[in-house]
Amino acid sequence: MPVYVWTGKDKHGAKRKGEHEAPSEDAVRAHLNRIRIKPSKIKPKPKDLFENISFMQPKVTNEDIIIFAKQFSTMIDAGLPIVQCLEILHSQQENVTFKKMLKEIKDSVESGATFAETLKKYPKQFDELFVNMIAAGEAGGILDIILRRLSSYMEKAAKLKAQVKGAMTYPMITIAIAVIVVGVIMIFVIPVFQEMFQGMGGQLPAPTLIVVGISNFIRHNILYMIIGFVLFIFALKRFYKTEKGRLAMDTLLLKLPIFGDLLRKVAVAKFTRTMGTMLSSGVSILDALDIVAKTSGNKVVERAIYDIRFGIAEGRTMADPMLESGVFPSMVCQMISVGESTGALDAMLGKIADFYDDEVDQAVENLTAAIEPMMMVFLGVVIGGLVVAMYLPIFKMAAALG
Repeated sequence: MPVYVWTGKDKHGAKRKGEHEAPSEDAVRAHLNRIRIKPSKIKPKPKDLFENISFMQPKVTNEDIIIFAKQFSTMIDAGLPIVQCLEILHSQQENVTFKKMLKEIKDSVESGATFAETLKKYPKQFDELFVNMIAAGEAGGILDIILRRLSSYMEKAAKLKAQVKGAMTYPMITIAIAVIVVGVIMIFVIPVFQEMFQGMGGQLPAPTLIVVGISNFIRHNILYMIIGFVLFIFALKRFYKTEKGRLAMDTLLLKLPIFGDLLRKVAVAKFTRTMGTMLSSGVSILDALDIVAKTSGNKVVERAIYDIRFGIAEGRTMADPMLESGVFPSMVCQMISVGESTGALDAMLGKIADFYDDEVDQAVENLTAAIEPMMMVFLGVVIGGLVVAMYLPIFKMAAALG
């Protein structure tokens, strides 16, 4: 069925535009009249030359899903049926990939499938957490509340991820710039000084000889070094994809002096936020733990969560196996124990998540404050050391002439 692009004005005189799939232009005009829009232009949508090439299509981003959940929640709360909500969201969606997906979801729901069953077909966009919470919302008749909680949860999770990424970006960029500057000095600048020193004659100072030797080694082996670096990264990625490799790498990350503490706080915040959201939405604790473990992003934390799940299945409380795992701070375990005792575990998990969100904010600030002077010292020592090593022979010659 062809798709038409339209522009027009609503009953308030505001300009509106959108797309509508219909058998003819008259059908589009009739649809716009039903929704009280006076069309000024209706034309067939031009064909996309790359619509069948998947990697050239725009990706569905986390922000797209958050906006979708918010808008869907508002419409459901207003009393609109699910199919009509999906139809409106489909017509207003600008992301071509997401628009096509919403059309398929609408058709599936219209043919009798539940909303949660349909979302399972798109695991890249809607993870197990999203699907299970939607299923709980449909079963309990609180889909609007669940969608609102999901959008709030995803916003906070995205903020947390952005904070960690921001904390990692500065040192990575600084180190990359330092490597490029040192590489340029070693490959292009040092040889010029070396030719000048050879014309002077005499014995060069030890620091200068070391720098010249390193420069010669890099220039003669630069291709092998690049190949070796690429192979190392490739091997590291392959190793990380294995069960043993991921466990070893994730264990190492949590034990890093500065970053390890930040990653642990992020893991606690994510775990408590996700668990609290799922429990308050009616998902059983065992199902919630299973989903949270799969979406933890760290193999050490994942194993600890599965140990907690196994303990609960045996009849134990949640707090005891958490404390035994050694992954979660004792304060968190104590607060969860209080939540279990009072029957308000979901509320307590939310409070812990809020607390650790603030802790992550503070940790990122402290990390940034600590890294800046360290990077300055690092750059000063490396680049300053090279400059001094190259000028030592000139100082030595000037002293001899004096």
